[in-house]
Amino acid sequence: MALRDIGLKQEYRSDRDDIVHGFFVRCLASSVSYDRSIEHASVKSLTTLALSSTHAGMRLRIVSGNRFRASDIATLTRLFSEKGDARGGAGIREGKLAAMREMIREGRLQIKVAIPSSEDIVGAFTERIGIFTDEAGDIVAFTGTSNRTFDAQNLDFESIDVFTSWEDASRVDTKVRDFGKLWANETRYLSVFDFARAESENLLKYSSSWAVSLE
Repeated sequence: MALRDIGLKQEYRSDRDDIVHGFFVRCLASSVSYDRSIEHASVKSLTTLALSSTHAGMRLRIVSGNRFRASDIATLTRLFSEKGDARGGAGIREGKLAAMREMIREGRLQIKVAIPSSEDIVGAFTERIGIFTDEAGDIVAFTGTSNRTFDAQNLDFESIDVFTSWEDASRVDTKVRDFGKLWANETRYLSVFDFARAESENLLKYSSSWAVSLE
């Protein structure tokens, strides 16, 4: 099914919608690529995305803030290293990590880290943009809260605003351009690094409490 055949709404909100199955799962199943900027990335969410991607050549590009759980940093570092296999990493079963490892080796899963680089920005990177693209080139972009939407235990109240290339091309173009500049490290006030470089240069912040998803 193509993205324009899903029958998407302009807004999804927890009091009236199933955001997981009504939006994310359906869009992901119809897409060949997914770009996402998010405040916190976790191994749990990355493996969920890898396993939920039904298209054989699915490509994921993730830009995250620099706060990670210590166990997630260890697992991601091994996965992105040439020799690491991350077996048993972060308590995730090897079968789930295998899908993620394969995507990394094939260059279909890439992670970058965004860090504020100006005195005008005193906090962390918290931007949340998502962009789905299907085989026909149609695009669905969204903004808004979306922390743990693939988590069955998620009780967050959240909402997202949705824009499509066939009904709101200018807004979609803006989101695609913003993410492209972010990915290319051309965004004012931010410095963006490949995950491996950010880890090797000790730019990541460790925490035992971050457990936020990417969906």
